[in-house]
Order: sequence, then C-alpha cells, then structure tokens
Amino acid sequence: MTALDLKDLDPVEVGHLDHAIRLAVAARARGDHPFGAVVVAPDGTVVEGMNSVVTAADPTGHAETNLVRVAAAALAPDVLAASTLYTSTEPCAMCAGAIYWAGIRRVVYAFSEEALADIVYAQEGIPTMRLPCREVFAAGGHATEVVGPVGIPAAAEVHRGFWQ
Repeated sequence: MTALDLKDLDPVEVGHLDHAIRLAVAARARGDHPFGAVVVAPDGTVVEGMNSVVTAADPTGHAETNLVRVAAAALAPDVLAASTLYTSTEPCAMCAGAIYWAGIRRVVYAFSEEALADIVYAQEGIPTMRLPCREVFAAGGHATEVVGPVGIPAAAEVHRGFWQ
C-alpha cells in the first residue's frame, strides 16, 4: 500500500503520529522494541503506551495492547469509541484484536506492517505475521476506520539497525 503524503493529513493528526514515534524512540532507548502509540479522546485527553516486551518480559506487551489497557481504565467506553488511536507502526493482529475489543473505531498509523515485515523476519525467534490490521478489523462486527500508512521518515528510522 502506498503511504499517504503528510499534506493529506491534518497537521494535528501528524502531531499525534509524531508523539507516537517519540514514544517508540523512548521504548527503544530503554531496551524495548521500537513501538509507541497514543489514544486521543474527543476532548483532547491523550493516553500513552509504549512497547514493554523486553523490560516486562511480556510477549503481549506491545505498545497498542499496553495502551488499550490503560485507555480502557481511564476513559469511558463511549469516549473510547469516539477516540482515535495513533501508532508509530501498523498494529499487528494481536494489537488489532485488542483495539477492536476495546471498541476504538479509528486507527491512524505511520509505518506499515508490510514495510516492517520486509526488515524483520522474526521477533525473538518467532516469525512475523504478515496480516494487515485492515484484514483483522474487516472480520469484526463493527467498522473500524484505518488511515495509513502515513509517510513519516522517523517512523521507519526508529527501526533502522534494531532488528539485526
């Protein structure tokens, strides 16, 4: 899939993606996989999540699953449903499932799963799943809008040299 040009996205949304990418940089700096995500509620409330697979020794500690846990505790279900999740990299199948079950109806991502799979054959020895989040959401009973990939060079750069 061709990346959206930054000019095709509202500058506020680009700022939220930049925030998610900064969280990915912070996750990498502390020794985790380079992924970050934020949920932004309609009133502007921001909830953050970072990957914690390594530091928490938790294979489910992806940025989006961590974020969904925190956001679901912080925001009412109707607010969560009206919120947007911004993520540095397209959600994997597990994360897309968590997003779906949380009732979040809109996802915006920068780096695609396809581009990530091209540079990462396996994470901790486990081969990656080549399953776009749109396919996971399409199997659900309610619509989830997906916007991405969005061409932000920093979203790819955070992965450079990490997976070797």
